Amino acid sequence: MASMRHLHLNASKRQPLLKDEATSDEADATLPVKRVFTDPQGSKLNEDASIYFVGTATTIIEWQGIRILTDPNFLHTGDHVHLGPGVTAQRKTNPAVDLHELPPLDCILLSHYHEDHFDRLVEKSLNRAFDIITTPHAKECLSGETKDDPFQSIHGLDFFESIMLHIDRKEPSHAGGYGKVPVIKVTGMPGKHVPPGPLAKANDLLKAVPPTNGWLLEFGFSFKAPTGGDPESIDTGYRIYISGDTLFVDELKEIPKRLRNEKVDLMLVHLGGTTIPGPSMPLVMVTMDAKQGIQLMQLINPDLTIPIHYDDYDVFLSPLSEFKKEVDENGWSERVVYLDRGEQYEFKVRGA
Repeated sequence: MASMRHLHLNASKRQPLLKDEATSDEADATLPVKRVFTDPQGSKLNEDASIYFVGTATTIIEWQGIRILTDPNFLHTGDHVHLGPGVTAQRKTNPAVDLHELPPLDCILLSHYHEDHFDRLVEKSLNRAFDIITTPHAKECLSGETKDDPFQSIHGLDFFESIMLHIDRKEPSHAGGYGKVPVIKVTGMPGKHVPPGPLAKANDLLKAVPPTNGWLLEFGFSFKAPTGGDPESIDTGYRIYISGDTLFVDELKEIPKRLRNEKVDLMLVHLGGTTIPGPSMPLVMVTMDAKQGIQLMQLINPDLTIPIHYDDYDVFLSPLSEFKKEVDENGWSERVVYLDRGEQYEFKVRGA
């Protein structure tokens, strides 16, 4: 079993996100929030964490003053991305906020090295010392010896490997009590971007479609002296599972086994039924469509699901309307929140 890795984040000493930023200690920019959602079962007006939907698979997750950016893609309507040999996609929407308008951030969670999740503008503009948690493959692509301007703080996680994000505070009282330290445990989850069989074997040789991760984020607290305790343990108050760009494959069935019946509070599911090489010739699907999305909900059984990654590019052939239909027909409508770009979901981390 791999040893736990650790990353210390301090909102008062952030690395600047972009190369041309001298510091990230300036006053926070304000995200343009169009609408705020809370638990469909009812809010207690005590939410202390949030997810902001930028577009495609790009979100900003915030808790205890720490902000995590997922799969940064900030291209606009009409822009193109390269997805593999001879495969391109055109963006159909604009992001809710532009890259240079983001508030200060602490790290990036990158599911895989594909331009619709890490576009060329992002790759060119980012500060090379900014922390990025991603797949071993993406780590090699971004920080390898062949890279002209390599990234310096890439943390590669394989399936079921974890890194603990320690939210450093000057005063423990800000963390919820004496000796109570907020942490976020990030664990790589299985995912397969190519269906099993001959195509997967061919892709293993050609390496046209990169390997991908899902993620499990566990928000909670660790306890330091004098209370003692295992420094790798966490008293979890909220779990978010992010599917990443995967199909519904057998490997996903390992996730509930690993959780040992511990519940998932929220699932961010990547949908869209992405097809390759494109809508005019949909030979193979590489992300879940509506039916597979429902299968994943039934497997993971989250308290709440938020669909993302469903209509931003012209290679998506399973619209959100199909997923809504499946949700309603399967009796899950009260356990799904639909966010448009620029909308935010707020939640409460237990124990905070």
